[in-house]
Amino acid sequence: MDRRKFLLSGASFLSVVAASSMSNGASAEVFKSHPKHMKIPGVPSEVYGKPSKYEGHVGRLPEHIYGSSIITMALTPIDQLNGIITPAGLHFVVHHNGIPDIEPSDHEFMIHGLVDKPLKWSMEALLNYPMVSQIYFLECAGNSAPNIIADQPMDMTCGAIHGQISGSLWTGVPLKYLLDEAGIKPKAKWAMCEGADAGNHVRNVPLEKLYDDAIIALYQNGERIRPDQGYPMRLFVPGYEGNMNVKWLHRMEISDIPSQSKDEQSLYADITADERVKQYSFNMEVKSVITKPSGQQQLPMSGFYEISGFAWSGRGKVKAVEVSADGGKTWAKANLEGPIMSKALTRFTVPWQWHGQKAILVSRAIDEFGNTQPTRAEWVSRYARYSHGHNNSINAWQVSNDGKVSNYYV
Repeated sequence: MDRRKFLLSGASFLSVVAASSMSNGASAEVFKSHPKHMKIPGVPSEVYGKPSKYEGHVGRLPEHIYGSSIITMALTPIDQLNGIITPAGLHFVVHHNGIPDIEPSDHEFMIHGLVDKPLKWSMEALLNYPMVSQIYFLECAGNSAPNIIADQPMDMTCGAIHGQISGSLWTGVPLKYLLDEAGIKPKAKWAMCEGADAGNHVRNVPLEKLYDDAIIALYQNGERIRPDQGYPMRLFVPGYEGNMNVKWLHRMEISDIPSQSKDEQSLYADITADERVKQYSFNMEVKSVITKPSGQQQLPMSGFYEISGFAWSGRGKVKAVEVSADGGKTWAKANLEGPIMSKALTRFTVPWQWHGQKAILVSRAIDEFGNTQPTRAEWVSRYARYSHGHNNSINAWQVSNDGKVSNYYV
């Protein structure tokens, strides 16, 4: 189905009306006088700029599961943002043991184990190494879990369900430089990567990945990474689940087999439908989500809207996104905003005319390797009922006759 037919069938575009800030119709007013801000000088700039006070309602969605610093998180309000870059202060976070206060001068990074010479680097030394910059997404393995755990769709915002996804420009030192400097022994295959937080978060990463595109991230969106992103340094492994990107990284032990760390065993294994344990499922698979219109938003009137969202794949580039306004019976190809980058968020849009009748909005993404998002039923059939990591199933929103948008299963 092409986009013209999509428009005519109820699902196009002449003017963009944001669902989260719908106007009640355009009309001209008689000019009275210049507003106050055009009559007197404004204030000087601050040393470190902040968002407008009129945008104070845009913030992360915090969750303190145990009422302490054990497992805390804050989700990105993706339904209130646009583009593919998440402001550093709104990037999602998940912490197992709170945020440590690390003085950069006290922090060192060590590589040891199956190497020719164990080495340590100070922060000052690392900051003098050659660096690379690339835009990547980062997604928690537990993103979109509510849509798996709950038998019936929960009435939540898009950010509350799918907000463990963010996009940033990450800058740092390629790991391959440091690994080569230490001298990796021939039988080495894995690196146990440990953080300097109170619980010593540990994940094992294949050396092949570290040599491919992993970096020691020192900057995010042009500024030094923030404490809740691992200051003064974190591991960044593009396309892998969020917890693999070990924050406050301070040690890598090179080995021939992966260590069975507590974090490998208890939290990040997937249980299949036949009760088998699937370990080391690192890649975040192809996925998309419509952010506008989305959960708990309100369409004020029938008319033309722009359906907007983003798609991503931990294996490479997004090739296409299709959107349906009838629950998946018919599909239209969405426009992809470029540049389309590997392992980065890709913004998609499609025009839509809403006639004031019930509609089910659905998106599905296909990556450059032909991988396609499964339906929720297909995803659920693969895993044990209590397993909820790596949910990349198709998401849907229902638009009711009165314009209310809510979570929906297809």
